[in-house]
Amino acid sequence: METGAPTQFGDIWQKMGNEEKKAAVQEEVKRMNKLPANSAYASHRLRVLNKILQLMSQPRTSSQEKELELLFAGLSL
Repeated sequence: METGAPTQFGDIWQKMGNEEKKAAVQEEVKRMNKLPANSAYASHRLRVLNKILQLMSQPRTSSQEKELELLFAGLSL
Protein backbone atom coordinates (compact mmCIF):
# COMPACT_ATOMS: atom_id res chain seq x y z
CA MET A 1 0.00 0.00 0.00
CA GLU A 2 1.67 3.16 -1.21
CA THR A 3 1.16 6.41 0.68
CA GLY A 4 1.69 8.69 -2.31
CA ALA A 5 4.78 10.70 -3.23
CA PRO A 6 7.79 10.00 -1.04
CA THR A 7 8.60 12.73 1.43
CA GLN A 8 11.97 14.40 1.56
CA PHE A 9 12.48 12.94 5.03
CA GLY A 10 11.54 9.46 3.79
CA ASP A 11 14.20 9.69 1.09
CA ILE A 12 16.82 10.74 3.63
CA TRP A 13 15.75 8.04 6.09
CA GLN A 14 16.12 5.29 3.46
CA LYS A 15 19.71 6.36 2.79
CA MET A 16 20.66 6.23 6.48
CA GLY A 17 22.41 3.22 7.95
CA ASN A 18 20.91 1.19 10.79
CA GLU A 19 23.15 2.79 13.43
CA GLU A 20 22.29 6.28 12.19
CA LYS A 21 18.58 5.44 12.40
CA LYS A 22 18.96 4.15 15.96
CA ALA A 23 20.84 7.30 16.92
CA ALA A 24 18.11 9.50 15.42
CA VAL A 25 15.39 7.60 17.29
CA GLN A 26 17.36 7.78 20.55
CA GLU A 27 17.83 11.53 20.11
CA GLU A 28 14.07 11.90 19.68
CA VAL A 29 13.54 9.84 22.86
CA LYS A 30 15.82 12.25 24.73
CA ARG A 31 13.86 15.19 23.33
CA MET A 32 10.53 13.64 24.38
CA ASN A 33 11.87 12.98 27.89
CA LYS A 34 12.34 16.74 28.30
CA LEU A 35 8.60 17.33 27.86
CA PRO A 36 6.22 17.21 30.84
CA ALA A 37 5.62 13.67 32.14
CA ASN A 38 1.84 14.10 31.97
CA SER A 39 1.91 15.13 28.28
CA ALA A 40 -0.27 12.75 26.27
CA TYR A 41 1.71 13.63 23.13
CA ALA A 42 5.05 12.84 24.74
CA SER A 43 3.90 9.57 26.32
CA HIS A 44 2.39 8.34 23.05
CA ARG A 45 5.45 9.39 21.06
CA LEU A 46 7.71 7.61 23.55
CA ARG A 47 5.67 4.41 23.19
CA VAL A 48 6.02 4.62 19.40
CA LEU A 49 9.75 5.36 19.57
CA ASN A 50 10.38 2.51 22.00
CA LYS A 51 8.46 0.13 19.74
CA ILE A 52 10.59 1.25 16.80
CA LEU A 53 13.77 0.57 18.76
CA GLN A 54 12.42 -2.86 19.68
CA LEU A 55 11.58 -3.65 16.04
CA MET A 56 14.99 -2.43 14.87
CA SER A 57 16.76 -4.82 17.22
CA GLN A 58 15.01 -7.93 15.85
CA PRO A 59 15.85 -9.82 12.64
CA ARG A 60 13.35 -9.01 9.88
CA THR A 61 12.19 -10.45 6.57
CA SER A 62 12.35 -8.21 3.51
CA SER A 63 8.61 -7.49 3.73
CA GLN A 64 8.95 -6.56 7.41
CA GLU A 65 11.93 -4.36 6.51
CA LYS A 66 9.82 -2.53 3.92
CA GLU A 67 6.98 -2.09 6.41
CA LEU A 68 9.41 -0.68 8.97
CA GLU A 69 10.80 1.73 6.36
CA LEU A 70 7.26 2.97 5.69
CA LEU A 71 6.76 3.51 9.42
CA PHE A 72 9.99 5.52 9.61
CA ALA A 73 8.99 7.57 6.57
CA GLY A 74 5.77 8.51 8.36
CA LEU A 75 7.64 9.88 11.36
CA SER A 76 9.13 13.31 11.54
CA LEU A 77 12.26 13.10 13.67
